[in-house]
Amino acid sequence: MFIQTEQTPNPNALKFLPGQDIIDGAPVDITSRDEALTLSPFATRLFDVPGVEGVFIAQDYVSVTKNDATEWIRIKPLILAVIMDHVGGGMPILHANRADAQAAEKRAEMDEISQQIDELIDTRIRPAVARDGGDITFSHFEAGVVYVQLRGACSGCPSATITLKSGIENMLKHFIPEVQEVREVDY
Repeated sequence: MFIQTEQTPNPNALKFLPGQDIIDGAPVDITSRDEALTLSPFATRLFDVPGVEGVFIAQDYVSVTKNDATEWIRIKPLILAVIMDHVGGGMPILHANRADAQAAEKRAEMDEISQQIDELIDTRIRPAVARDGGDITFSHFEAGVVYVQLRGACSGCPSATITLKSGIENMLKHFIPEVQEVREVDY
């Protein structure tokens, strides 16, 4: 298995591309080892690498976020070994794909404008954000303001504000006149 890596706009995140699909369905953002224990044996192994602070698993790539004190040159070979062993060995990535069920349930409860926003994010914005090793999820729409969460390599990225205001906000305003502003939320 040949695993490619790509830099992201976030200097503390690297995108790893194993050349095959990893999961089906919605991406999963895991921000702690405790969370990894309940969601993903694969992410649990990545959190065992010293300095790893976040694991974002998408359909065909994994973004790993490290802390400021850790250098990529020290942990990149360890991360590559985990990916090669786990993904290449066909081991399970997730315990259960709870994210898809939660997303379907959430969309069914949304009003019409929120459904339009969520669909636009899924079809037009998410693919662009994914190229940088991250993801965006729609939280809610209230009083003209769209609240989103940036995940993976995009979380904490120095250019996230520019992405939100210049790209995402402008696109949503263009297609959905009720949108006045986009803001990031943290969970």
